[in-house]
Amino acid sequence: MKIVVYNLGCKVNKYECDGLLKALKERGHEVSEELVYADLYILNTCAVTNEAERKSRQCVSRCLKLNPSAKIVVCGCASQNNPKQFADKENVSFVIGTAKKEKIIDNLESKGILINPLPKEYEDCFSPEVVRTRAYVKVQDGCNNYCSYCLIPYVRGASRSRKIESVVEECKRLSAACKEIVLTGIDISSYGKNIGSSLSELIKNLCDIDCRIRLSSLEVNVIDAELLEALKKLKKFCPQFHLSLQSGEDGVLKKMNRHYTTAVYLQKVELIREFFPDAAITTDLICGFPTEDEESFEKTLKFMDEVGFAQVHIFGYSPREGTVAARYKLLPPDVVKTRANLAAKVADRNKEKYLKDFVGSTLEVLSEDVENRYLCGYSRQYIKCYLDKGESDNIYFAKVEEIKDGVAYCKVVEI
Repeated sequence: MKIVVYNLGCKVNKYECDGLLKALKERGHEVSEELVYADLYILNTCAVTNEAERKSRQCVSRCLKLNPSAKIVVCGCASQNNPKQFADKENVSFVIGTAKKEKIIDNLESKGILINPLPKEYEDCFSPEVVRTRAYVKVQDGCNNYCSYCLIPYVRGASRSRKIESVVEECKRLSAACKEIVLTGIDISSYGKNIGSSLSELIKNLCDIDCRIRLSSLEVNVIDAELLEALKKLKKFCPQFHLSLQSGEDGVLKKMNRHYTTAVYLQKVELIREFFPDAAITTDLICGFPTEDEESFEKTLKFMDEVGFAQVHIFGYSPREGTVAARYKLLPPDVVKTRANLAAKVADRNKEKYLKDFVGSTLEVLSEDVENRYLCGYSRQYIKCYLDKGESDNIYFAKVEEIKDGVAYCKVVEI
């Protein structure tokens, strides 16, 4: 049977999709992660915003355009949040939530809705196929933070960590073939808390892994000297720190139930730069949170300049039913849009400033694909680079000659 496993969500979803693809392939099925003609589609959905959930619903129609008689199985955060929105759609035969996704493999012919209880311990059931370029390794699931705007703790459950030896074993297996591993989870900053360990302890156990290691999104409070020392001892650490911010004003942060102040955030950034002077500090920002007034927003823009982010993912506030913030009075949509646009201009300016400091420097670039007639790849700092020569899936040292439109144009050099 031809089966498509399609990811609509985060890196955690990607890891789970990769595990499903491998298991289905081992059962003799023809598989793909692209939306192409298939007999069966498995959609791993997202619910982080209203827009993400809407796109998850729309994907059912996209599948039916490719094959009107195909069966569709839906899993993930959006179906955990509201399974009926998918069960009522044409050709959707089976709906499952975020727990026990591996059961899909044995239940391809099942029908109806099966929302399993959210687990209290980590489900170590996926084993993605070895890839050549970049592999994701899931180390943690769930979240205990309960930010006032976020639905994820309700659909993913409490934070739970994978055993260190399991993570190390998978990283060793993958590092034999791939060039970079990304450690991912719903909240990897909380790694180890439920098993008497910590993220620092996990990193220390990965010191012999001989490929690039990158971390996914972090909460700022996890940053300390012990963690940074451990990262510095990795053979090929990628100094990109994605520190979730959401707002640059303390009053808004408190209403968001974020557990830090802007002063603490800045201290952590400065500490990172002591250990990794050229580190990329990237972040997420929500514009138009209900309690964000003009003064709060102006402080956020100033704070963006103060930090000097290498990149900012900007979102207009999206109320999620069931969260605390959903009860707050919304700001007008045009205000939200205007603020997001203004923040984007500041972000672009800071990105350009960060990148220009690398002109004349030599970066280690992992090549991936051809784009605009250039070989495209990413440095350890996750700087997008265009190379003048080379092949995909290779590591090159490249001198930055020009920065244009957020891309480093580079010349491959011999080291």
